[in-house]
Amino acid sequence: MRLIGVGVGPGDPEHLTLKALRALQEADRVFVPEGGRAAEIIAAHVTSVPLAFGMSDAAARDARWNAAGAAIAEVARTGTAAFATVGDPNLYSTFAYIAHTVRELVPDVVVETVPGITAMQDLAARSGTVLAEGTERLALIPYTAGDDALRSALTDYDTVVVYKGGRHLPAVLRAVGDDAVYGEELGRPGETLTPPPGAAPYFSTVIRPATRDGRGSRL
Repeated sequence: MRLIGVGVGPGDPEHLTLKALRALQEADRVFVPEGGRAAEIIAAHVTSVPLAFGMSDAAARDARWNAAGAAIAEVARTGTAAFATVGDPNLYSTFAYIAHTVRELVPDVVVETVPGITAMQDLAARSGTVLAEGTERLALIPYTAGDDALRSALTDYDTVVVYKGGRHLPAVLRAVGDDAVYGEELGRPGETLTPPPGAAPYFSTVIRPATRDGRGSRL
């Protein structure tokens, strides 16, 4: 009785780790969000079962979480079910909600996770941005938390990473300033590190890097 949340990275299939690949290949069944990039990333390695999700309406969202959890629980009751998710399963991932549902249906299930590369790590690597040094503080903020949360983070932290700001990208960039590092569709054919003039895709990331005076200045 096992459920494994497997992080498959933000988009580049080469970011699928060896541990993640083994977990997917050894599972009795692999589930993925329907129409999502997780299915694309793992398609060359395993067959997966798509599950429908939706975030627009609370009632529909809960119903789909319940249906998805029930489908996964059927496998987890007697075997190993894996759920592939973009990025990392413990960071803003649908897996947390799925695991909650499966635990209610199969109380004895063992829930495990395999970490995945996150979008902020990928953007930092592709742009040559150091996320933190020495005593610097790093904040990760979903723009859905609101303008006040973003402004507070920009004031209180050295490096600030903003997720989920695509629709409001102009406002995010105004708040972050000229030092903003931007990335969208990382590891995919439409990848760009140049922000568009208007709204951006949901899967976009903005980094406000820390200011440093020189080598070791923040030790």
